[in-house]
Amino acid sequence: MAGAVLLTVAGWLGGALPRATGVPGPGGGTWAAPVPVPATATVALWLVGTALLVGAWWALRRGAPSTRWAYLTAGLWALPLLAAPPLGSRDVYSYACQGWAYAHGVDPYATGVAEAGCPWVESVAPIWRDTPAPYGPFFVLLAALAVTLGGGLVGAIVAFRLFAVAGVLLAALCLLGLARAAGVPTRRAAWLALASPLVGVHLIAGAHNDAVMLGLLMLGLLVLLRRPGRPGPLLLAGALLGLAVTVKATAVVVLPFAALAAVRGRHTVRALLRDAGWLAGGVLGAVAVTSLLSGLGLGWVGGLTRSGDSEQWTSPPTAVGFVVDYAGGLAGREPGAVPVTRAAALLLLAVLVAALWWRAWSGLRRLNDVRQRVARLDAARPRAALLGAGLALAATVVLAPVFHPWYATWPLALLAVAARRTTWFVAPCAAAAFLALPDGTNLARFTKAPGALAMTALALGLAVWGLLRLRRTGARPG
Repeated sequence: MAGAVLLTVAGWLGGALPRATGVPGPGGGTWAAPVPVPATATVALWLVGTALLVGAWWALRRGAPSTRWAYLTAGLWALPLLAAPPLGSRDVYSYACQGWAYAHGVDPYATGVAEAGCPWVESVAPIWRDTPAPYGPFFVLLAALAVTLGGGLVGAIVAFRLFAVAGVLLAALCLLGLARAAGVPTRRAAWLALASPLVGVHLIAGAHNDAVMLGLLMLGLLVLLRRPGRPGPLLLAGALLGLAVTVKATAVVVLPFAALAAVRGRHTVRALLRDAGWLAGGVLGAVAVTSLLSGLGLGWVGGLTRSGDSEQWTSPPTAVGFVVDYAGGLAGREPGAVPVTRAAALLLLAVLVAALWWRAWSGLRRLNDVRQRVARLDAARPRAALLGAGLALAATVVLAPVFHPWYATWPLALLAVAARRTTWFVAPCAAAAFLALPDGTNLARFTKAPGALAMTALALGLAVWGLLRLRRTGARPG
């Protein structure tokens, strides 16, 4: 709790406050520049607060005293952050300008917010002022609603934060059912997924739309696990998953594993095609309806290509590209390897997702062989689907062209309810909490060369370890 209070204070002293002058603030006045406090003091408050939150979260990574205790404590930690300005990122101002542009008849997928004439463009991070929106049509509609209801920048920020809180609460409501279905202790799942500093700082205080995506995603998966093999619930679950995709397209990697959860009874190709067909109908219906309702069609797909404009070593493919470029520079050449390594990583991601799906499918198929195993099949299906989806999201985060700390919440939410061991994914989330400063500055910007070398060495080490482990596993009898 003390850590959350320190982060809130640091946010008001040097957080991601609006840069434009004359922005209406609390009490009817104007939202002036931050109090002139030395930057070192603000950073010290931020780091101490982050260390307190991360340390407390890490201490109970194997489970809180009880599920109720986990929910209550996570809620108490979030209270101070509700009163903080935007923390760790300026993305909420991009959301507001994109919503403003759409509400004023401008296509946010064809025009940057600066060209659209958004009155709050000075508050948007410079790198995103001239890029199209990379989010789906459902979120653009929500953004326009936030701007319309808010009546101004401060009101819009409040609306976006309310959307984020609603997403986190929706995920919290689904956690218990998902954890029970996968056979994971609810007190541990709730603690890992809700008390993480990444959730309080970035999803709630930062008002990131990832919270909305996760809420829809987890509700769709819960509907699937509760009512598999039934056309009505399958269509509903597909619609919820489709809405998640039309918030952030990364949710699409979950769909193949959702298809596994849709099957009821024995896993056969015929059953998979039948039940996955109903699920796909719901997904496509949600995408089509939101695209038509917004009047923007599929223009949002093109906006995804600009999300990689930011180049930081926190993305392993980008770090490897940096190292290749450094080596080329020493040899007097400019290989321009970053686009190549990013493209190779996306191909590897497709292979990994396919391999994870095939592994889950094959495991469930093996339980078809004996009739007495039907009960075991019903028990194994939820964990296979949730764990596969969590691992696919983890692979997406690792191999994506760009990494931001809040991206780690995607796999965290699903692995918390499905994984047996926790340290391997909790440790990276704890480290990611220290990457961003309250004003949105990423510490990776100041450590480009050493960070790229360290990340490349780590990636190579993990790749060698994984190959050796796979080889040992394959050599075992049976």
